Amino acid sequence: MDVKERIAQLTKTLEQYNYEYYVLDNPTVPDSEYDKLINELSNLEKEYPEFASPLSPTQRVGGKVLDKFEKIKHVRPMLSLGNTFNESDLRDFDKRVRDILGVKKVDYVCELKIDGLAMSLVYENGELLYAATRGDGDEGEIVTNNVLTIKSIPPHINDRRSIEVRGEVYMSKAALNSLNNVRKENDEPLFANARNAAAGSIRQLDSKIAASRKLSAFWYYLVNAEELEITTHSDALNYLTKLGFVVNKERCIAHGIDEVFAYIDKITAKREDLPYDIDGIVIKVNKFEYYKKLGFTAKTPRWAIAYKFPPTEVVTKLEDIIFTVGRTGKITPNAVITPTFVAGSTVQRATLHNEDFVKEKDLRIGDYIVIRKAGDVIPEVVRALKERRSQELETFKMIDTCPICSHPLTKIDAMHFCLNKSCPARKLESLIHFASRAAMDIEGLGEKAVELFFNEGFIKNIDDIYHLDQHRDEIIQIDGWSHKSIDKLLNAIEESKKQSLERLLFGLGIKEVGEKMAKTLAKKYRELYAFFNLTIDDLLKIKDVGPVLAHSIVEYFLNDDNRLLIQKLHEDGLNFNYLGEETQENTFFSGKKVVLTGTLSSYGRKEATELLENLGAIVAGSVSKNTDYVIYGIEAGSKLDKAHSLGVKTLSEDEFLQLIR
Repeated sequence: MDVKERIAQLTKTLEQYNYEYYVLDNPTVPDSEYDKLINELSNLEKEYPEFASPLSPTQRVGGKVLDKFEKIKHVRPMLSLGNTFNESDLRDFDKRVRDILGVKKVDYVCELKIDGLAMSLVYENGELLYAATRGDGDEGEIVTNNVLTIKSIPPHINDRRSIEVRGEVYMSKAALNSLNNVRKENDEPLFANARNAAAGSIRQLDSKIAASRKLSAFWYYLVNAEELEITTHSDALNYLTKLGFVVNKERCIAHGIDEVFAYIDKITAKREDLPYDIDGIVIKVNKFEYYKKLGFTAKTPRWAIAYKFPPTEVVTKLEDIIFTVGRTGKITPNAVITPTFVAGSTVQRATLHNEDFVKEKDLRIGDYIVIRKAGDVIPEVVRALKERRSQELETFKMIDTCPICSHPLTKIDAMHFCLNKSCPARKLESLIHFASRAAMDIEGLGEKAVELFFNEGFIKNIDDIYHLDQHRDEIIQIDGWSHKSIDKLLNAIEESKKQSLERLLFGLGIKEVGEKMAKTLAKKYRELYAFFNLTIDDLLKIKDVGPVLAHSIVEYFLNDDNRLLIQKLHEDGLNFNYLGEETQENTFFSGKKVVLTGTLSSYGRKEATELLENLGAIVAGSVSKNTDYVIYGIEAGSKLDKAHSLGVKTLSEDEFLQLIR
């Protein structure tokens, strides 16, 4: 046997042993035999690197280090599921399904909703081509090196057709405890829950770190099952098992909605005893032939839904109410509570929104209160336990001066504002906003870093960000900062100078100017200095610009301090021009309000939106009487129905393509 054949033989044998150990939990050889073969393969690959494969069993311990993750567009969007939180809503879902299908009873597949990180695996010719995160649903990040360290995932499958498999990468409760014990010994911050730990592990640039985290994965969706002549979701799951994927055994076929509820009751009773975290049950129509009839909404399939467990409510004590200042000067009351473990993490604070919210719930410092996590994510105060209240507790009274600068507050509608533009809190929030991903996207200059540099006096104003290199030697002396990390940050700051005008406009924090409006304005006026001479009348000619927004923009650019800041940023070398495609004049779509629905085969949702905007269209998210056209793709949802009911004109994908050609 020659070297190439021996490598292939060893690879096949070791993959079988991995399958027996990690998938079947039934190893057939002792560890010593496995180690002997893996060492032989490793030595052969080192001696004959031309025969080494990136999918080799030797690569599954990690070791590759990337500079960054590449992005990739999903062939089919990774949609999220609609949520339901009670029996009534779930019965409504069942009724809608039956009404659309015209049947009395539907078979559903019930599966556990694993609390992890959504993942897509794409196979070609029987080999794993790449693994990608969900990202925004249209575009994810390639994380193949890290996913391959999960030894239950098959690098090869016995099917040479194009196959896409989706599932959830997660960390077991035991693996999380083990990881946190190590981090505790090393004085590192602990992971609050398994989901955060799994997501953080997958996004490590060093795959050896990912390998050390002992991740697992369940696979729950064969995306192109019908192309493979599979007719039901349950059969697709069985086929995934046959191919060597780990499919959760805690699943069932429910004949009608009553059996769905019986399954929910069964899982609820054993939820805490499961070796991994779940946050609900996923219910999917079993027959694929029904999927096209049921279709999709803009974001979710109509043939599946997630039943979320009721949020866990916990009693704790309201220790204090403190006030934070946002970048616009908005004052927000926040509950400081006795640290309490809720739905996977310790909660110490919860927003109280505004004065009216606190008074409506009659919350008082010293109260025992009920808190929960909305959607198992955001801590919220449900109510005060008035029956446990001490008589001496004082009624809540809203502050009348800024907690940071003592400037008198101004009430606008239900909110209070500090209108002092020199308020340190407002400045700090403005700096955080400017560096954020949606604005100048300065990697490494997150909230904690901005706050650190602000408190150290390195950054007081936006333009100081571009002079942070002057404090390089001082930053290196701070715990947690090294030559490598500061150089990486300074490089990111330098790169941000090249951002297109719309990001800079949004980053400046002009009141009422959001991301979408910043792009509209940038495309219209092309360069930043053009805004210096605009009048309110000029701006009111732009669709969707009203008097409040127009006044805010003009006021910003007339302000001497803002003009000075812009001049400094220009001297620092920031790009002031719009770098996107120019909006074409007098096209069919110029000035038209357009809504997209369904899946277009020729363009992703983002691509289609950008194309329409470059043709002068205003792309909206919902259909109204003011909508000019609804462009629909396959499996269009309720927006198409609403367009028909309102008499709005519709365009099929073919008609749309003919028009843009």
